[in-house]
Amino acid sequence: MKIVVTGGAGFLGSRLIDALLAEGGVDEIVSLDQVACPVADPRVTSLVGSIDDAAAVERALGAGADVVYHLAAVLSGQSESEFDTGLHINVDATRLILERCRSLPRPPRFVFTSSLAVFGGEMPEVVPETMATMPQSSYGCGKAIGELLVSEYSRKGFVDGLTCRLPTICVRPGKPNSAASSFVSGIIREPVAGLASDCPVPLDTRLWISSPGAAIANLVRAGRLDSAELGLHRVLDLPGITVTPEAMLESLERLVGAEARALVSLTSDQRVIDIVCSWPGAFEVSRARSLGFVADADFDAVLQQYLGEARPA
Repeated sequence: MKIVVTGGAGFLGSRLIDALLAEGGVDEIVSLDQVACPVADPRVTSLVGSIDDAAAVERALGAGADVVYHLAAVLSGQSESEFDTGLHINVDATRLILERCRSLPRPPRFVFTSSLAVFGGEMPEVVPETMATMPQSSYGCGKAIGELLVSEYSRKGFVDGLTCRLPTICVRPGKPNSAASSFVSGIIREPVAGLASDCPVPLDTRLWISSPGAAIANLVRAGRLDSAELGLHRVLDLPGITVTPEAMLESLERLVGAEARALVSLTSDQRVIDIVCSWPGAFEVSRARSLGFVADADFDAVLQQYLGEARPA
């Protein structure tokens, strides 16, 4: 089995590659990213290039692929501030990859990672699977267009597509990124390391989140799910849990200590509020659950997962 992962050098991409290798049955995984993939394994081919470069996409897909995971994207903050760049990478490059898949001898499973940012406006407490998309950010708009492209290329038989709308992933290690939701990890990651952090949204903001472990398990599942189980509707809201910054900070205090929580300052950033507070805070995910996708038990479990990685025994 050959698998191609765009964004394979990134946080989720490299973890996905590790998980796919551990699952077995993989002959080759090709990572296409702007930097080298950190996974050292003879089955991994690391290609350095951009997803908007037709030659780089050609090298990655070669004569074919069984599964393509399209993770690479310009994130929400940068998409909002750099409109043309966001649409070019998130829309034009996505179509470039789909077009190359269209020319392959056999349609690959095409797993596209989308976002809850495709929603906006007035929403119910729990978003149903049939909720119409109404993005209130450039990032959400690009992802919504990508979803339609994947569904259309699947309808035409060019790919065997599945869009996975990921919850906000928490806790991401490393440094803050350009995502408007970067603070969701920052208000945990930095205090655990003894560093100050800001919460730029109201403490009662409802957030739909997933741990990295649950997200990766679900992406692996997406690549191996039988097409017959999917039917015509090729978009899934992946399971997550609803939390607020207040509940997250309570968990931080409970599991790490009051001194860690004291490092988080309450601020207000209207740019972040406008984006993040337009996103829904809970989803109806019974279909995804019935297909074998999973969620974390609660935020304590999410934080414990991160602490186990940040503070290995």
